[in-house]
Amino acid sequence: MDTRAGLDIATQGNAAVASFKGTCLSDVTEITNASAQVKQYIETNRPKQMVFDFDGVKFFSSQVLGLLLEARARLETHSGQVAITSLSPQLERVFKITNLDTIFRFYPDRTAALQEAAPRHN
Repeated sequence: MDTRAGLDIATQGNAAVASFKGTCLSDVTEITNASAQVKQYIETNRPKQMVFDFDGVKFFSSQVLGLLLEARARLETHSGQVAITSLSPQLERVFKITNLDTIFRFYPDRTAALQEAAPRHN
C-alpha cells in the first residue's frame, strides 16, 4: 500500500485542484510537507475554491483532517472555500462521525466541484 501523501496542485479556472498521490495517507512527514505546500499555494494564488480530490485514497490519518481545516481557515480570510471530492464510503463516514460533514462541501467528483466554482454569466 502506498503511504506517500504527496500532493499535486493545479489551477483550473477560479479553483485549485489538489490531488493526493497515495492510497494510504499516514506518513507524518509527507502530510506535513503537503500541508506546507497547500499553505504556500493559498498564500500565493488566493483561489476562490480549493478542491481536494481523494480519488483512490482508501485511508488517511487525522493529520489530513487538520490539513483540510487549516486550508479552510486560510481560504475563508479571502472568501474562499474548500470542496472535497471522490471520497470512499469509509472516508465519508469519518467526516460524519467527526461532524466535519457540516462545514465542508462534498461532491461526487472533481468535475461537479469545478462546475460549482465556475463563474456565472447572466
